[in-house]
Amino acid sequence: MKKGMIILKALIATVIFGALYFYAVFPPINLQDEGFYFFLVVLVIVFFIAYVIFSFGRRRAADVIFDRSTYKTMSVVKPLGVIIAVIVVVFIIGTIVSVPIFRAASYRDLIKVETGSFTDDVAEITYNQIPLLDKASAQKLGDRKLGELADMVSQFEVSGEYSQINFRNRPYRVTSLYYGDVWKWINNTKKGLPAYMRLDMITQEVEVVRLEDEFGACMKVSPYEHFNELLERFLRFRYPTYIFADTTFEIDDAGRPYWIAPHIKKTIGLFGGRDVVGIVLVDAITAECKYYTVDEIPQWIDGVFPAPLIVEQYNYHGLYIKGFINSIFGQKDVTQTTAGYNYLALNDDIYVYTGITSSGGDDSNIGFMLCNQRTKEARYYSVPGAAEYSAMRSAEGVVQHLKYEATFPLLLNVAGQPTYFIALKDNAQLVKQYAMVNVERYQIVATGASVAECEKNYIRLLRNHGDDVDVSGGDVNESTGIIAEIRSAVIEGNTYFYIRLEGEGRFYRTSAAADEFVITLNPGDAVIISYVPSDTGIYAIQMIERAQNDIVDESELSGMLTDLDAEEAAANDYPLPDAGAGEPQTVTVVPGGSEDGGSDDWYTFEDDQAG
Repeated sequence: MKKGMIILKALIATVIFGALYFYAVFPPINLQDEGFYFFLVVLVIVFFIAYVIFSFGRRRAADVIFDRSTYKTMSVVKPLGVIIAVIVVVFIIGTIVSVPIFRAASYRDLIKVETGSFTDDVAEITYNQIPLLDKASAQKLGDRKLGELADMVSQFEVSGEYSQINFRNRPYRVTSLYYGDVWKWINNTKKGLPAYMRLDMITQEVEVVRLEDEFGACMKVSPYEHFNELLERFLRFRYPTYIFADTTFEIDDAGRPYWIAPHIKKTIGLFGGRDVVGIVLVDAITAECKYYTVDEIPQWIDGVFPAPLIVEQYNYHGLYIKGFINSIFGQKDVTQTTAGYNYLALNDDIYVYTGITSSGGDDSNIGFMLCNQRTKEARYYSVPGAAEYSAMRSAEGVVQHLKYEATFPLLLNVAGQPTYFIALKDNAQLVKQYAMVNVERYQIVATGASVAECEKNYIRLLRNHGDDVDVSGGDVNESTGIIAEIRSAVIEGNTYFYIRLEGEGRFYRTSAAADEFVITLNPGDAVIISYVPSDTGIYAIQMIERAQNDIVDESELSGMLTDLDAEEAAANDYPLPDAGAGEPQTVTVVPGGSEDGGSDDWYTFEDDQAG
């Protein structure tokens, strides 16, 4: 066989193998991707093997390949060797120019970190912004919800994605379904995935969104397909040169599902300095794609910069803050993130939170960082105190008899104090209580069955430790009145009291563990109640105390005045209620002493009509 024909056949075989490899593995055709160099080397090796087979036949091919003496007779060996050498040299040079020893300043500047003020930037937030459930708890609730759906439970499973997003200004976790196995995929792939789940992180309610009912069709593209509709392969065929980070599942404000694929570029040398320069937005139902640069991304999209990438970039920033040499010797001002991160919903965006510690990696933090996942705006806050895992152990110690497990905390501003907020889960991964741990004094730990109750207990502890607590920033209202009835109930070993005031239909709730004072109250006592509003009709008490003044009805007052001489009352500035007023009046009776210092009681009467 002629040499030219042999080379042509080897090339055809190599192209066929390369096409199959590309379809199966779909590497990016990009010199910045390390996997691309492996792909090129494999193609060269395949061409060489095909050339030997077509030249010497399949029987002799193995002997020829392993007998180096025959290479001298093959003219293709030298060109193939040169190609491999070039690939290796480019890879080595690309690696060298990307290492931090030469580019420490570039690695440091991958993320711009500003210094923020904790009290100015992290104001007290309303509780509908706090994500109360971690991913594991959300998965349990999602699996339980799927078990209630007779038409889906036998064919589909719930994906473990559970992306955290802001949906209509509330924190949610959303996830799609996936096919139970390959046979169920065969039965259902023509129609597509029929639904996704969204979980309200405040109410812990799980909603199944049936796509045919809402949008007229199911999801055609997802990471759970097997051929052209497989999301990664679908993206590679349309963007063959793009390097993508892990895709995430999100929904827009109308509830329509999308896949977010962050577009990665290496910005330092050939392989260093990964950063997001844009995203590909894939409509999960129609498979339509649209590219956005980081400056064009719509407001509703949250997961542009993956949390692991943000943590990686900050660690470069903290390590090379004063150059490469300082990162090894001296390590002045060198910092790193703690072993974990969480998310916080703020200003209709999702922020990644992580603690910052010194290079020694001890059990204390020197501050923390918040970074916007959509814009990568990052701020560092100098709040020294306990590290997150130390706070978690403190919270677990308070409820050790219940064997609850602490989730990774959030850092919040509670009553002007930097505070770790922690959810406590039982063995079934369901949230049972909440804990607040003071960052600077982590021995101050409060727990509660609700967020409001937990905050109330926390504020009480702060006051007991001599803090001048400011609670003006919270959603706290105040009500004053006479107790009409008190009910009690034991819930999970705690006694809760439900108080209703005269003239009101709502109840106020607190526990004996939170405030022993409530045990001393009886119907008819006058109290002042600070509470957090609720849509349920049961309001969580922040603080309760006896009213300093006795509140009495006007009919009771008239009996008190029977023996009072009208002239004496007038002479001593005791104005009486207007007898002609048609509406009932409330009069405050203040006990005191006689004006000359004697022990006789005297009273001052005030109403809306008489000063």
